[in-house]
Formats: sequence, structure tokens, C-alpha cells
Amino acid sequence: MLRIDSVSAGYGTTEILHSISLDFSQPGIYVVLGPNGAGKTTLFRTVAGVIKPVVGTITLDSADLYSSNAVRREIGYLSHVSALPEEMTVRDSLKFYAEIEDGSVDRAIDALELRDLATKKINSLSQGQKKRVSIAKLFLRERKLYLMDEPTSNLDPVVAKEVRDIVLRLSKDRFVLYSSHNLYEAQEIGDYIVLIKDGAIGFFGKKDELRTGEYRIGVKTSGDPSKLFPQGRYEKEYYVMSVSGREQVSEVVKGLVSAGLQVYEVKEMGNPLEELFGIGVEQ
Repeated sequence: MLRIDSVSAGYGTTEILHSISLDFSQPGIYVVLGPNGAGKTTLFRTVAGVIKPVVGTITLDSADLYSSNAVRREIGYLSHVSALPEEMTVRDSLKFYAEIEDGSVDRAIDALELRDLATKKINSLSQGQKKRVSIAKLFLRERKLYLMDEPTSNLDPVVAKEVRDIVLRLSKDRFVLYSSHNLYEAQEIGDYIVLIKDGAIGFFGKKDELRTGEYRIGVKTSGDPSKLFPQGRYEKEYYVMSVSGREQVSEVVKGLVSAGLQVYEVKEMGNPLEELFGIGVEQ
């Protein structure tokens, strides 16, 4: 459905992406993972048609992305920077974009459950609410491809989870490219993983094929978790332990809750992405 063939792209004389080739043929959420500066945003801008490749081609349903505006209109792009008119109400701001894209305001408001915010001005909203409105822009009408560039950046864990739940609900049977630098987020939301570093592809495939080794997580709880998980240790306000994957994180949380402890926060300690690029795929 989306094919990126030997694409190099960048800004001016600086090349950021180096001969990228990817073929997205099955509906699902494709999480584009990589450290800051890896080239994720440049990839998204290139696929969205914001910048043009220096070399290579991008096709959507076999049509050249740069051949006509009609092809690019089939792509919804959520930048990591929320571009919302601060003095407008939620409804009026969505109406502004709907008139440009021939979309339906009510469709977007219902999809993101924004009825209670429709008459409020953008500048009165929380960061999480603004993010929901930004995502609503994508769903003013049906599209073939949705690009979401770090939609949970700068959000607290609770709101970030709400945003991921919304994306999962709205993205069933759709093609979604979702960028992040958070491995745990990728494991929770993604069907497929694309690892990118220094403008090149390190891995592309189903998330189950990716061997990620051991993670370290820190938890904040209402009591002492060391009696349940004595292998961990305290590091400042977090109790830190090693786990093997997302499934074990869930088991840890369930164990804490079952023991009567309130879990206030679960946080990755360090960034396991730094190790991922030296780890291969399960054979």
C-alpha cells in the first residue's frame, strides 16, 4: 500500500535519510522507533509530502506521492508540534481545517469524544486535551494513511496512556505510522516495529521478532515493594527492577495491586533503545 524505495532526503545540503526502503503492505500500527535525531521526523515529513526526496520514490497504492495533490490528500499528518489556533474554540478550529479538507467536524468531535470541549478555547485546554484536538484533525475524513509523529511527547503517563488508547481504538484495520523514542510504548501499541538510527533502517518487522533483552523499570507505590520483588533496589524515589519484557511489566503491576499497594507510576529507567541497535532478531 505504501512503498518507500531507496529514498534519501534532508534539508538543503544536509542529508538525513540515507537510501531508505520500506514496504507497508498490511494494515496495522507501524511504530517508528529511534533516539532523538535518528531521522524519524524527516521520514514522516518526506512521506507526508512536506519535503521532497533528493533521490528515490514514494508510492501510495502504486501512485507517485508527488504526482498530484490528490495523492497527498490521502495522508493525514500529525506533527509533533501542535498547530492549533489558540484563540479559537475547539469546534471553530476544527471547522477551519474541515473547510480546507472537505471534512466533517462532527465526525472528528465524536471520534475523539470532544463534545464537552467543543465550545472551549484552545488556549484554555490542558496539554492532553490539545493533543486530542490535534488528533481529531486527522479524522475529519477517511484517509488511506495516518502519520503520527510522537503524539505522546511531553504528556504525563496517565494522559499518554489515554492518547494511546484513542489511537488503538481509531486505528483498527488502518495504516498508521506512529513515531516514538519509547520502547515500552512501541510494545504496547505497535503491530510492527521500524528501528531507525542515523538515517538508516536497523530493523523492520513484527514486534514479536525483535529481541529486546532486559529492561529496567522504576515504580512508585504506596508501600514497600521490596517484599514482593526483593531482586530490586531503591534509586531515589523509585524502586528499580529488571524485567524481560512488556508482559512481565504487567505481571509486576498486577502483583503490587494484588498485595494491596497503590501504583502511582511505572517508568523506564534509562533508554533500552540504546542497546537495541546492537541486538539482533530472534532466529
